[in-house]
Amino acid sequence: MAHQEKKLKLYSFWRSSCSCRIRIALNLKGLEYQYIPVNLLKGEQFSPEFQKLNPVGFVPVLVDGDMLISDSFAICMYLEEKYPQHPLLPSDLQTRALTQLPGSKYRLLQHKTSSESSSIGSSLIEVASFMYSFQKYIEAKVSPDEKIPWAKFHIEKGFEAIEKLLKDHAGRYATGDEVFMADLFLAPQLHAGIKKFNVDMAKFPLLSRLYEAYNELPQFQNAMPEKQPDAPSA
Repeated sequence: MAHQEKKLKLYSFWRSSCSCRIRIALNLKGLEYQYIPVNLLKGEQFSPEFQKLNPVGFVPVLVDGDMLISDSFAICMYLEEKYPQHPLLPSDLQTRALTQLPGSKYRLLQHKTSSESSSIGSSLIEVASFMYSFQKYIEAKVSPDEKIPWAKFHIEKGFEAIEKLLKDHAGRYATGDEVFMADLFLAPQLHAGIKKFNVDMAKFPLLSRLYEAYNELPQFQNAMPEKQPDAPSA
């Protein structure tokens, strides 16, 4: 296993929530990996070298020997299949069904997946992509000053929906008392909402409790943006 772990290379950007969820997954599974930074702000995702890895220009990209995967959900599923230690998907079918609830109602686009328990994750991918694209649009077409308030408003709307949908199903974590894939997708969104957009979490007691629970897990904390080697110095 040690030989396999050293093969892993993760192309990542410190502030990318999609990259963050993969860093959490790798940490939970105890997999060592080489961190290769891709500075999205400098446009390194459009370099000829990176375009060979992912022509779409998104991070993360995972390289495992001859395997190359360039989508965070696909990477999670690949890791789950190849490295079964610390499962990211619950074996209990009822739990899988429960974790489908947030995703089915908090998605912007209908996106069917091969695993019910990861529906919240695929939904948050759609939300994150939507938010990033429209932040750039608002900045270009309206005003840079409107970008943060616009994003904060829509993040809070999303948090309201997740708060309601999880209230009857959450345990210590999003879908029970064990960490599963939904937590990997939710934690980076909460972190960004709080740290980057100054969302008032007093309105979301359940999500606040989950955020505190994630803060107690080193696998989550070591994956957070400010802990990455390419993060700006404090």
